[in-house]
Amino acid sequence: MRIDLTWPDSADEELQSAVHRVMHAVAGLGGAIGYPEPPGREQTDPWLEEVLKAVRDGDARLALARVDGTVQAMGLWRRSPHAVFTRTAEVAKIMAHPSARGLGLGRLVVSALTASARAAGLETLTLSVRGNNHGAIELYEELGFTEWGRLPNVVEVGRERYDEVHMSIALGRTPDVIPRGSGPGGPGSSPRRRP
Repeated sequence: MRIDLTWPDSADEELQSAVHRVMHAVAGLGGAIGYPEPPGREQTDPWLEEVLKAVRDGDARLALARVDGTVQAMGLWRRSPHAVFTRTAEVAKIMAHPSARGLGLGRLVVSALTASARAAGLETLTLSVRGNNHGAIELYEELGFTEWGRLPNVVEVGRERYDEVHMSIALGRTPDVIPRGSGPGGPGSSPRRRP
């Protein structure tokens, strides 16, 4: 078995079909990838083109894991569109086709995305994961992500509600960056209301 990572910046019919195949299968099993029902090509093709435009603009990277030439897993990081968060990106759409689970593709994709984000000069990666996806949460923790918060019972799956768990990993900063955290002073600062 041969496993390769590819980093596309454009898509032809074959790639559109391959990405759709994975997304449709994962959503069909209830995977938390943003679709309550398995998406059709009329949904996945525009999504892919939007992501690949961001890739070409330098604001995203899409990783595809191929097993013996067939796309079986994927994921991406995408830079925040807000001017004060240009060194922050969100990891999203981490998924493996059900027929390829257990091959370590999720670990491979997330590790590669983290390295790619660091090489692109990003300082922080964030992600959100459904609270009942314990295996994914454990994988992210093993790869250095930590939970920074959760919204209880906000992910809707029919009549059921699940937590949305927020995680992040610091990738490092250049020596000239001044981390101020929540200390007083600086632009936008205001004094405490209570002494």
